[in-house]
Amino acid sequence: MLRVLAVDDEKPLLEELLYLLRSDPRVHSAEGASDATEALRRVTRALESDPEGPDRIDVVFLDIHMAGLTGLDIARLLAGFARPPLIVFVTAHEGFAVQAFDLKAVDYVLKPVRPERLAEAVRRACAQLGGPAGAPAAAASGAPERSQAPAAAGARPAPQPPQPLSSPHRAVPEVTVADRAADQIAVELGGVTRFVAIADIAYVEAQGDYARLHTDGGSHLVRIPLSTLEQRWAARGFVRIHRRHLVALGRIDELRLDAGTTSVRVGAAELQVSRRHARELRDLLMRHATG
Repeated sequence: MLRVLAVDDEKPLLEELLYLLRSDPRVHSAEGASDATEALRRVTRALESDPEGPDRIDVVFLDIHMAGLTGLDIARLLAGFARPPLIVFVTAHEGFAVQAFDLKAVDYVLKPVRPERLAEAVRRACAQLGGPAGAPAAAASGAPERSQAPAAAGARPAPQPPQPLSSPHRAVPEVTVADRAADQIAVELGGVTRFVAIADIAYVEAQGDYARLHTDGGSHLVRIPLSTLEQRWAARGFVRIHRRHLVALGRIDELRLDAGTTSVRVGAAELQVSRRHARELRDLLMRHATG
């Protein structure tokens, strides 16, 4: 079974890639690194340790465009080791495939990452390492298995045709406004689409280009800016209290004033209210309380 390292400087995309890798029964362990320095440190430690020890890394799944060193730079550095791990590039850009295979990459997977496509990359890595290369991940991902002939020994895997991209970094998890019902939002994770009722969302937290929806039952990461949700859900009682938070007015349990700072309690969470939003929020809560 494979021990893998996934490297991507966009945390939500790294988390999703790790989720998919850990869902594959051929993967023993999958760890993440968010930059080149951390990735090189981990690989170096693995190469200096027992080849069969817990630090072993068989395959590195590499993004290409990252701050500092690129994935191609990392691959060139790893190629200088006596027994480097296999490399699978995972990127939103199709124009680096030739360079990738010149670096003897096992595969070149385009974002948005489809579970069955990633399963094929795992199969190729298993085959090159001499392990079982069956494709049980099709069952784990819920996607139909695609029949493909094994690559000939020493042959480069052919790059897969690019998938349509709506944006350079569009990747699962992603969000759409569900056409089937205006009071729900569709969230995709690992190839499974779930519909979350907007009424169940207590507050929303900004995470870069993404937003995390917090409900009583957990949280869901969606690719949509907080400012967009603020506009769409204003009529549903969601108010901006901070540059990072959007809150359902009816889910606020307490408003707290302490030494000139304002915060609200929403369930078990205590959220700060920025000064520019504090007065407006107090007025809205008073009107809400009096009907």
